[in-house]
Amino acid sequence: MISARDVTTPAVTSGVAALGRAVLVRSGQMSGPVVETVSSDRTVALVTVSLAGSGTDPASTAALTALRTQVIPDTIGRVAGTRTYVAGTTAGSVDFNQTMRQHLPLVFVFVLGLAFLLLLLAFRSVVIPLVTIVLNLLSVGAAYGVMVLVFQYGHLRSLIGAQDVGGVIDWIPLFLLVVLFGLSMDYHVLILSRIREGHDRGLPASRAVAEGVTSTAGVITSAALVMVAVFAIFATLSEVDFKQLGVALASAVLIDATIVRIVLLPSVMKLLGRWNWYLPRWLGFLARPQPAPAFPEVPKVEVNA
Repeated sequence: MISARDVTTPAVTSGVAALGRAVLVRSGQMSGPVVETVSSDRTVALVTVSLAGSGTDPASTAALTALRTQVIPDTIGRVAGTRTYVAGTTAGSVDFNQTMRQHLPLVFVFVLGLAFLLLLLAFRSVVIPLVTIVLNLLSVGAAYGVMVLVFQYGHLRSLIGAQDVGGVIDWIPLFLLVVLFGLSMDYHVLILSRIREGHDRGLPASRAVAEGVTSTAGVITSAALVMVAVFAIFATLSEVDFKQLGVALASAVLIDATIVRIVLLPSVMKLLGRWNWYLPRWLGFLARPQPAPAFPEVPKVEVNA
């Protein structure tokens, strides 16, 4: 898209023509016909150019880079008073990925930091939040691996009837991170609460962990099965976005509720023992208040005058 005070002036028209010739020269990356559409007020001209590739693959990205860094600056970019913007599927995907990479650290810091603070306040321990974050990242990483295996490498992709779009849809990984943290934190807190209750009753670490897991296993398994069944329905829809979202969420919840919460979490907490509830002295103000000692009741003495 080209904007100027008047895109029908000879200078702008000549620049657009040069753009069209440069596009035709790069037959391996771009192709014609180059179609120009001028707005009614003659301030905007829409120039359509076809790029190589499927739209989101490396060939399309390379063609977009050549268009932005070489073709446009050498042609219409030299015309004074004009501004050129590149839009379309490829440009939108590349720009979105760049923006996401720039802001992804902020999202990670916010999500992980908020989870750490909430668990620190809830369980008065710095170890529990750290273990939780590591286990959640393992769940997310495993789900990412399943998505790459299916939608990038093509294994089992035909089983769900998904078309090849060159890899994983750009917005799904970040969406999966946020949603999975929210879902897993629900039953994770349920398990930890039961374990903490056993610890507060004076049970050994291994027994407190065992009772906490066994008392919540039925609820967590039932909830996980419901969520997996619901998310799996998305994989049967026609849109590839929904297919990837369904596979990602279903596999993430399944891995998180079985391998991570039922196997890894109890194992780690049993190995850590009393260190699960470690709280530094400088955070002593967060410690749970100890109940006041119970004094025996003083018997009443009646005095008769």
